[in-house]
Order: sequence, then structure tokens, then C-alpha cells
Amino acid sequence: MTDALQILSERLKGELYTDELHQSLYATDASVYRMLPLAVAFPRSKQDIKELIAFANANNTSLIPRAAGTSLAGQCVGEGIVVDVSKYFTKIISLNEATRTVTLQPGVVRDELNMFLKPHGLFFGPNTSTSNRCMIGGMVGNNSSGTTSIKYGVTRDKIISVKALLSNGEEVEFKDLNKEDIDVKREEDSLEGNIYQAIFDSLSSEKTRKQIYDEFPKPEIHRRNTGYALDVIANTSVFENTTNKFNLSKLICGSEGTLAFITEITLQLDEIPPRETAMLVAHYRTLTDCLNDVNSVMERPLYTCEMIDDVILNCTKQNKKYDSYRFFVKDDPKVLLLLELKETTRQKLLSEIEELTKGLNSSGLSYHHPVLQGEEITMAMELRKAGLGLLGNMIGDRKAVACIEDTAVALEDLPAFIGEFTGLMDTFKQKAVYYAHAGAGELHLRPILNLKQKEDVVLFRAITTAVAQLTKKYKGSFSGEHGDGIVRSEFIPTIIGESNYELVRQIKEIFDPNAIFNPGKIVDPKPMDKALRYVPDRQEPSIETVMNFDDSEGILRLAEKCNGSGDCRKSTAIGGTMCPSYQATKNEKDSTRGRANVLREVLTATNNGNSFNSPQLQEAFALCISCKACSSECPSNVDMSTAKAEFQYQYAKTNGRKRSEYLFGKSSKYNRIAAKFPRISNALFTNKTTGKIFKNWSGIASEREIPLISTKSFSKVFQNTSNQYVKKLKEVVLFIDEFSNYLDASIAKDAYELLLKLGYNVTVVDHLDSARALLSKGFLEEAKQHCDTNIKYLSLNVSNTIPLIGIEPSAILGFRDEYLRLASDINAAKQIANRTFLIEEFLVSEMKSGAINSSLFTEEEKQIKIHVHCHQKALSNQKVTFDLLNFPKNYQPTIIPSGCCGMAGSFGYEKQNYEVSMQIGELKLFPAIRKTSEHILIAANGTSCRHQIKDGTQREALHPITILRRALV
Repeated sequence: MTDALQILSERLKGELYTDELHQSLYATDASVYRMLPLAVAFPRSKQDIKELIAFANANNTSLIPRAAGTSLAGQCVGEGIVVDVSKYFTKIISLNEATRTVTLQPGVVRDELNMFLKPHGLFFGPNTSTSNRCMIGGMVGNNSSGTTSIKYGVTRDKIISVKALLSNGEEVEFKDLNKEDIDVKREEDSLEGNIYQAIFDSLSSEKTRKQIYDEFPKPEIHRRNTGYALDVIANTSVFENTTNKFNLSKLICGSEGTLAFITEITLQLDEIPPRETAMLVAHYRTLTDCLNDVNSVMERPLYTCEMIDDVILNCTKQNKKYDSYRFFVKDDPKVLLLLELKETTRQKLLSEIEELTKGLNSSGLSYHHPVLQGEEITMAMELRKAGLGLLGNMIGDRKAVACIEDTAVALEDLPAFIGEFTGLMDTFKQKAVYYAHAGAGELHLRPILNLKQKEDVVLFRAITTAVAQLTKKYKGSFSGEHGDGIVRSEFIPTIIGESNYELVRQIKEIFDPNAIFNPGKIVDPKPMDKALRYVPDRQEPSIETVMNFDDSEGILRLAEKCNGSGDCRKSTAIGGTMCPSYQATKNEKDSTRGRANVLREVLTATNNGNSFNSPQLQEAFALCISCKACSSECPSNVDMSTAKAEFQYQYAKTNGRKRSEYLFGKSSKYNRIAAKFPRISNALFTNKTTGKIFKNWSGIASEREIPLISTKSFSKVFQNTSNQYVKKLKEVVLFIDEFSNYLDASIAKDAYELLLKLGYNVTVVDHLDSARALLSKGFLEEAKQHCDTNIKYLSLNVSNTIPLIGIEPSAILGFRDEYLRLASDINAAKQIANRTFLIEEFLVSEMKSGAINSSLFTEEEKQIKIHVHCHQKALSNQKVTFDLLNFPKNYQPTIIPSGCCGMAGSFGYEKQNYEVSMQIGELKLFPAIRKTSEHILIAANGTSCRHQIKDGTQREALHPITILRRALV
């Protein structure tokens, strides 16, 4: 097979990988399953897919189509070749505004499609919770829906046509056909002709159609994905007295890549919803009251009807971020219904609000129903998302497991079904949590199980089987929107009956006789309790680390916290900072999910002396720029930056270090020496010949400007600085980090003088090293020494009334982050962490308290564009810098939505990273600055950010403190 794969690779225009790294990356999706694929392919063209199809047929293997890989049921895992369309099949081909249709390739992201459509007043309605990274191909494969399905339907409702490749490589287009068209197709001597003939023969029988209608989920359940959509194809004008068109793209939708390989999709679009929007939040004291109200509220033209219970709501109590989002919650409701209305005019909206309120008052089942508008609606929906995320973000081996979270029943059956469902969960000693698309009759619940234990794997099957049988009793769908995959395919015969399942089997056989398309899903399924991520009752590896990972119960469980949801795959168009390297390369290995998967695989499987001694891990971490965004933007808080530091330390124990790692990791030491002879040092750096020699020797990219040493370090400046401004308003400790001291002494001087002039008694600490550079290269033993030294010294100077404040975000915020993992005296470290502030945080807090008066600053008008350091975004917030520069009353700051700058300390200086570094800068930051007029100031509080801006745009960026210092009158 190895030789055959090599020949295949040479025939493809795209890439084919057979290495352990890519096998690990693609062994899982967002489900509980794991299968190592034979290979991973990234096709660039239809011809590439044809080559893959031919290979699979000739070599008795299979193809597993994959887009974003966020499937919850195991649709995207398999032992054949995973075919990832997310990298190259990403074109929006055409838009027809007259017919309101769009044609695109399967790798187009749903939210990015709607960004493209917005100027045309159109949008694609179905919206999964993963809509900012999920792709249309995956939505078609899964027949996805989301919160808007009660208004806009599901993906199947929006399919106009699909172009696809059949299992023999034939190109086909499935679209609306009448009986005459089908008769022509049936006569063709081709696989397509055979397909039409077989389907026509099967469904022409009235008995067969009745059997389908009798056994399939009720037709009023619009969220139904159980098996193939034979009920939809049967109820068409070819077989029945109806206006429904016969269109095999409706069968392809929801087939999970098991019938054909989609290359192009045409969708029906809708007009953008009306702007006038309100949300009523009905409060209920009992679940029964809520369920009994659903039918009546659904008589109104709702756009959203979502249910959340007290378990999820309680997860947001005492949560610093989300507690304020609970402003509309009165008392302690058992359940809330979020009811959204939209109208074209304010008057019509008020009328609908009145009618809905009347209905709620008439039933008398709810006790409170406030009306939310504008940003309040966003906060309510975020509260709903946050509660579920917090519930699912469990530490340890017990997790919320996706298996029964996708049941859908008719609305009239919902109260009785949930009543029995609750009783069923009680028998399994499971707490029922109600997070439902109530208006669609769909319930989301995940039992809490430890699938590392055999007894819970047994329970996993037992619970799933029991809920499948209950769903059949109500003629519901066992999969409403998440698909059958591995976890539910076993139960399709239970839901649709054995005879209908035999029809499903026949459909698969005629489409795909060699079973090359995603085998083991829907037809001839793999057992739902096999091929799990973890081998039950295995001996858990014990991984020794320097850093403390107790908050995740160890570094292995840190990796295991990743549930595969793929939030780290958001593009720069969507916003956020997480995984800048992925945004640039679009390679799965450069995402947090990818790195977590590889880390989990390596640490679980390694049996040599050093668990971290892995070339796969080295490659996965190579482009991690330690931006720390994953620690806050990842819903599971998988802090890959910290894991990388540990990996670098452990890997170096076996493999040693490169010269550049010593140079950059111990740069503070070398800068301290250079600062003794700044003019000579700078002359050597800037001289064409010596500069080139130094770059080559040190591994710095030739295109970079070497940061210059300040002519006088801050320590030298400070010795000659008067303290004449002191008014003793408050005492503060100003931490002059090694970057500010030796490279940016003028900024350190600005910070010091600003604090003095504002009336603070400043104690300067300029002899300590933050250890940031050491941490960035994994010199953890030396970093720990600095950490302990710093904490011991600062504990004598910092108190509840004397805060520690710092200038460089990456340096000062380490006290609130890595120090808590390295410190020998953890209690002292926590005390320092609680008293440590970025200088912007401190000054804004003082401004808000009234300690600083705006009259101290100029009234001159200035416009400022702000780029904020990644560590600040992750560990603090951007708004403090905005608020700081907004204090002079005629200053007009705005934040550039720029993500990461791409420099990331030493990362962008290293020649092997230069290209990716600049690609990251070009995503948003560089273009935004180039569009900025020369008279507008650029603010950036990170030293590496300012250098990246200079190298990428030739614009000088100022530290916000320098701008504010200059604004003093």
C-alpha cells in the first residue's frame, strides 16, 4: 500500500500525507470516537477527487469526506483516506440575485458566506452553533439546522442542486426532475442511470411508500436526519399527487458523505431578516408549565424559541464574565423560553409583542416575561451559550457525552416525551438538563460519563438504546440535526423499521457498491461503543512536569479537555485572536485542536523514557506563537501556550537546543551586557556587514531590523530623575521589565514620569527579570528561579494598598499566569497575582474612581488607532487601553480588530517563521494601518507589536503610555 500511496501522491495536484502527525490530527472529530486514517488528502480539483475515488476502488480502502470536522456523532473519522475540502474547495462560484440562489464549493464557511451575501440583502438561514467555522459541505452532509429552523427550515429545505462524483468517478448533478426527465435518466447506461432506475423501482410501489410513511418520523418534525430521506423522495410528484419536486440532492443532504462526493452546491437564499427585533423571555416555575406553553407561543411568527433550564442558568451564577448577563432573570425560574420576534417596522413589532404577551398572560403558566432589545438580546443568547459551555467544560475524566442529545419529536408530543425522558434519566441516575430548540421539538441533553471506564461504556450503550426506543414510541427522530454517524447509526432500524432499513441498505449498495464512501455510518454501522477515544480501563500514563497543571489534573488531561468543537479554526474574517498561525496557513496542525490531538496521542502512546520526545509534537508546536488566546477564546480553555513551554523544556532534555533558542531565550542577559556599550552594540547591529553576520549566526531573518539597545537604559535614566512631582496620592510599585529597561527606556521613563505627575509615589523595581523570554523558549528551571526570586522580593513591597503595575503586557501579566504554575510558594504567588495590574488597568481604575481628573490633559484633538497585545486580550481586556486613550476629552481612539500582529516576541524574528509571521500581519493589522492617514497616531503596547508594525508598514507605533504622557498639560 505504501508504494501505491506514493504513486497516488504524485498524481494529485493537492497534497497527500501518510505520516503519523496527520494520522493523529485526523483521528478524531468532535465526537467520542478515534480511528487512525490510512492517509489525509487535500484535493485541489475534481480531478484529484477522481484520482482518490479510483484509488479507493482499486485498493479496497475508503474515503471519508471532511470539512471543518466539528461533527458530534463520529461522521468524520475512519480508517481510510480522510479527504479534507476545507483548504482548497472554498470558492463562492456565483450569485444570482434575481433567483436568490448562490453556487459554491463545499469548503465555504457558513458565516463567511453570509458576510459575502449581506451587501445584497440576502443570507443563508440555517445556523449551527459552530456557524463561524462550520462549512456548507458539512451542513449538507449533516442536514444542519440551528436556532432559526422554525423560521427558515433546515439545510435540506435550501438545497437547489448538488454536483457530485459518484463511486465510479462519474460527474453528476442532482436537481429538480419531473417524471419525463427521470425516464430519460433511467435509460442511460451509467451508474447514474442505474441509481434512478433502482430508486424508481423501489418507490413506485404504493405498499413500499406506505411502509415508509408509517414507520419514518412524523413529517411535521422538520428536524429529522435518521437514515436516508426516503420519505422526502417518496412524497414527490413522480409518485404522489403533490407539487413536491423529485430531487436527489434532498437524499444526498443528510447522507453524511456515504453516497457521493459533493463538489458544488446551489442553495436557495432568503432576504435578510427585518431589523426591528425584540425578545420576550418567559419565566416558568415548572418544566411542565413551560412545555405546555410551547404550542401556543409557536402560533406567533417567532424567529427563535429556545429553552434553557435552571441547571444551565446556575452555571452562570458567580461567574465574573456572565453574572451581569443575568440582568433579566427574575427570582429562580426552573425554565426560561427565549422568544424572538422580528418585524419590518417598529409599530408592527410592538403589535406582535402585545399579541405574544397577551397569549402568555392568557395561559397564565409563566410568571414574568420581560422584553429585551438590541444588545440585551445578544446578552441573553450568550448567556444560553455560556451556560452550556460552562456545563460542558468539566475537569477530569467525567464528561458530557454526545449520544442522546439530538432527539426531536412533534410539538404536541413534547410534554409527554420529556416527562418519560426525565423518568428514564432518573433510572440511570443521570441529571436531566434541558437545553432545547423547543419550537422545533428538539432536546439537547448529554449524560455525564467517564468513557475511560468499562462500566460507563456499558451505561453509554444502555442509555442510548433506551432513548432510541423511547423516541420510536413517539415516532420521533433520533437525530434532529447532529447526524447518525457512528453513535446513532446502529439504531436506525429501531427508528424506521427493518424493512425500511433494508431499503436504505439497497440505496447505499446501488450508489456505492464497493462501500468506498464513509463506510460504517448509516449502513453496516460500526458498534457505537467501539473505536472510542480511550481504551476502557487502561492504565493512565503518569506525566511528570515542571509546570503545575493541577487545574486540569495534569498536562494529559489538559489536552483531553479539547472536545473537538473547532472554535480555533475561525478565520480572521470572523474575528478573535485564537490560532493566528492557523488563520495564515489553514493547516489543522496549526490549530489548538490539532495540537491538543497530537499532544494527547503522543502522551498516551509513548512508552520511552521521555514522553515528550516526539517529532510529531515538535512539528505541531512549531508555529504556535504562544498568543494565549486559546486560554480565553477556547470554550474548554485548552491553554496550548503553557503546554508548549513544558514541551520545549522536556524535548530539549533529550534533543538539546539550537543556538537561536539560547540567544532568544536568554536575551535579557545579552541585552544587559549590550546595554553597557549601547553605541557599539547598535553600530554592529546596523552595519550592513556585521549585521548580516549576526543575523546568520543567530537565526534572525535577513529581512528583519534588529531591535536596538536604548542609548541609556531606564536604570541609568532613573538614577538622575527627580521625584519632585510626588503628592503621595497613592503608593505604587512600577515594575520595569527587561524589555522596557534595555530596549524601550523612553517608554519606561514616560510611565514613571506620568505616574509622578499624576500624583503617585512610585517605587521602581528595575533589577528583576520577568522571565518572559525564558518561558517563550522553555527554559523552565531558570524561569522558575526568577519567578521565586521575584515573588520573594515583591512580597515585601506589594500589598493590598500598594499595587504592582507594569508596562509590557507579556512581562507583567506573567505574574497572573505562568507564575501560578511555577512558583514554589503558591500562596505568595496568588497574592502577588491579585495585586498585579497592567498600567492601563491601573490608570483606568483610578480614572473611574475620580482619582485622576481629565483637566490634567490637553484639549487638543487627536485620532488614534489601537492595536492591543495578545496577552492583554487573553488575560485582561482591550477596553482598558481604549478607555485610557479616551480620557483626554478630544482624543478619538478606535481599536483595530487585528487579532495577533504575528511577531509574538522572538517568533517573527526567526528566519524559519518570517513568512508565516508576515502572513499573520497581512491578515488584518497591516492593511488596517496602511489605510490610516499619517496624521492618525498608531498605538501598540507590545514591544514586538511595535517592531512588527514598523517592519510591515513602515509606520511608527507609540506605546499608549507615551501618548498619554505627551497629553499632559
